Amino acid sequence: MVLLVVVLLVSLAAGSKATSVPDVVTALRGQGDVHLQAVVESRIPRTVLGLVVGGALAVAGVIIQGITRNPLGEPGLLGVNVGAAASIVTATGFLGLSAGSATVWTALPGGLLAVLVVYLVGGHRSGGSVVPLVLAGAVVSAFLGAYIQAVTLTLPEVFDGYRYWVVGSLAGRDLSAVVEILPFVAVGTVVAVALAPGLNSLALGESTAVALGTRTGRVRAVGIGAATVLASAATAAVGPVAFVGLAVPHVVRSLVGSDHRWTLPYSLVLGGVLLVAADVVGRVVARPQEIAVGVVTAFVGAPFLLLAVRRMRAGT
Repeated sequence: MVLLVVVLLVSLAAGSKATSVPDVVTALRGQGDVHLQAVVESRIPRTVLGLVVGGALAVAGVIIQGITRNPLGEPGLLGVNVGAAASIVTATGFLGLSAGSATVWTALPGGLLAVLVVYLVGGHRSGGSVVPLVLAGAVVSAFLGAYIQAVTLTLPEVFDGYRYWVVGSLAGRDLSAVVEILPFVAVGTVVAVALAPGLNSLALGESTAVALGTRTGRVRAVGIGAATVLASAATAAVGPVAFVGLAVPHVVRSLVGSDHRWTLPYSLVLGGVLLVAADVVGRVVARPQEIAVGVVTAFVGAPFLLLAVRRMRAGT
């Protein structure tokens, strides 16, 4: 939480115009230079949005890794992100929607449909094995990725809007984007926390979980639904942002262990910290221009993941 507060203050201070943290605190109190207050207020929406989106992606990553028992699991593993992107491309190309004005209701149908197809193809009668589920996710993701390329290359006006949205960026968003996705993120997070005991049982193996009385099918279905809502809301708000859902659960497990009652809330906080920190880096390194947060997350997240893997190996 201390790290979170520090990152939020730095995010409000960083930008094309450098501002000190004491000046930020003064501006938040409604004191000091009026122009400085306006600059700080303009940075609040992207900071809050980064916090919410990063937490949503991290919690979705914990759920997917817990359900599939795959350390490389993330929402994209089951086609959630590419399904949401395909839904937005369809609305942009055939319904006249601008990619920059994509809403949760635009992205959610594609994410849900992609996951439903993956579950029906690979998980419906898999006998508890997660391998068919993962393979089905890869096939659906490849198909939808080809569909997105076909639409964007065929319709230049779709490509012009989509190429800015697809890199993932917090720039140009206001608090209305936060208000729109916050109910979805809140519901998805509450469901995830409620599933923590079931996810702990799944971590012990299919047969052990069943012996403990866990309804594994229900846990998987509800967990996949929660992860889909979280990832689709995040994707609609800022575009596809990779690596957060993959790296953050590893870092958290290296700190607090594998108990999902701890990993879920810690991931919620650390996911927001990571995404806001990546946004700060993107604003600073190319000043006065900026690099989209979706580009920076790979560079910021990779060292975290490598550190987590090394610590996990040291503990075995």
